[in-house]
Amino acid sequence: MDENIAAAVETDAVAAEGNDVAGPVAEGRAGTLSHGSAIPPEELDRLTDDIIAALKTVYDPEIPCDIYELGLIYRIDIDDDRSVKIDMTLTAPGCPVAGEMPGWVENAVGAVEGVGDVKVAMVFDPPWDSSRMSDEARVALDWY
Repeated sequence: MDENIAAAVETDAVAAEGNDVAGPVAEGRAGTLSHGSAIPPEELDRLTDDIIAALKTVYDPEIPCDIYELGLIYRIDIDDDRSVKIDMTLTAPGCPVAGEMPGWVENAVGAVEGVGDVKVAMVFDPPWDSSRMSDEARVALDWY
């Protein structure tokens, strides 16, 4: 698993207040890792890495950076039946692809080997801001 990531792979019992982030971890932006899963740890690590890799293939067409590095992924839950629930946001609520992007995420994550049903929820609390971006995204966008 990426050493810069505190994965927010959770079971129903775990929830950290407002910041269950599986995106790139900036200072103070750690997600939560639950050890109560029935999925073997090695498989959970592989699923997590593969889901993150899939998320990195989804781009906002107006921004030359993937949604994961932009910090648009707030939470990833992998249930024991390998269904995946993702909370994500947009850089702005009026984004022209707001209606399409959840489908892009569902398709990308759904193609990961071993993943069951995928549900994507669009959330706007907390609102996205540039502090959620990874250093990689900041460099790509000249926002450093």
